[in-house]
Amino acid sequence: DLGETPADEPEQLYDRTIQTTLGDLREDGGENNLKLTFRIDDVGGENAYTEFVKHELTRDYARSLVRRGSSKIAAVLTVRTTDDYRVEVQPVAYTTKQADHSQKKAIRETMTRLVEEAADDNTFEGLVDAIVEGRLSSAIYSEAKQIYPLRRVEIQKTTLEAHPEEVQAEEEAAVDVDDEDVDL
Repeated sequence: DLGETPADEPEQLYDRTIQTTLGDLREDGGENNLKLTFRIDDVGGENAYTEFVKHELTRDYARSLVRRGSSKIAAVLTVRTTDDYRVEVQPVAYTTKQADHSQKKAIRETMTRLVEEAADDNTFEGLVDAIVEGRLSSAIYSEAKQIYPLRRVEIQKTTLEAHPEEVQAEEEAAVDVDDEDVDL
C-alpha cells in the first residue's frame, strides 16, 4: 500500500507516478536514503496497481558520500535481464584516498562485470531486489576493495528502460549490417 491518489475517473490514474522512500515502505526510518518511483499501470475497483520504474539515492545522501581527497568512480550500464527487461544501472564507488587512473579503471571494470553478471542471472524483479536490498553493492564492494581501499559502494540509480515487448519490437525493427557493407 503506497498511499492514496485522488481522481474523478479511474482512467485518470493510468501513467501517474508515485514516489516513496524505502523507509516508508518498510516502516524503518533508517532507510530513507533510497527513493523508489512506481507507475500506475492497472486499476481495479478502489485499488490501483503499480510497476517499478526507478530507484535512486536521495540527493543529500549522495552528496554526503563525497569527500575531499578521495575518488568517486561511477559507471552507467544498460543491461538486459533474463526475462528481457532493459534496465539502466548506475553503480558508484567511493575510495578512502585518491586512486590512480589504472585503479579507477580496474574498479569500474569490476563494477561493470558484476552488474552484467547479476542481470544475466536474474529476472527484472530479482535484479531490483538485489539492488534495493544492497546485495549487488556488497558483492561489488567485496571484490573491488582488493584493488583499492573503498569507503562505500552504492547503486546510485536504476531505471527501467524497456519492457520485453518493447525490446522484442526494437530487435525486429533493427537492420543487420555486414562489415562488408560499411565504407570506412
